[in-house]
Amino acid sequence: QVQLVESGGGFVQPGGSLRLSCAASGLTLDDHAIGWFRQAPGKEREIVCGINRRGGLYYSESAKGRFAISRDNAEQTVYLQMNSLKPEDTAVYYCAAETDGAIYDTAQRYDYWGKGTQVTVGS
Repeated sequence: QVQLVESGGGFVQPGGSLRLSCAASGLTLDDHAIGWFRQAPGKEREIVCGINRRGGLYYSESAKGRFAISRDNAEQTVYLQMNSLKPEDTAVYYCAAETDGAIYDTAQRYDYWGKGTQVTVGS
């Protein structure tokens, strides 16, 4: 069956960096779009960035210039490099796969989800 497993979260001070990984199994990664979402306490899940089947990228306004998504098809892993982290980036980060291969900014369009990894930015 399809599994997405996130890792790499943790605690970091403002201005710091983290790299999240999303390891996929049970699907061919480059046949799907992969989105990174996040959900802070009391808030709705929101898209951070995504990569479509052809390698096209999408970034939310909050992620532009600070975050970078990449995909390693051989490793079946998608990465999220997060730099210049801010306290407002604190959330559980999820990766999700979309079988049409297109990036959508709504969580409901995604077919498979990981369990998430916690990112906390504080001093």
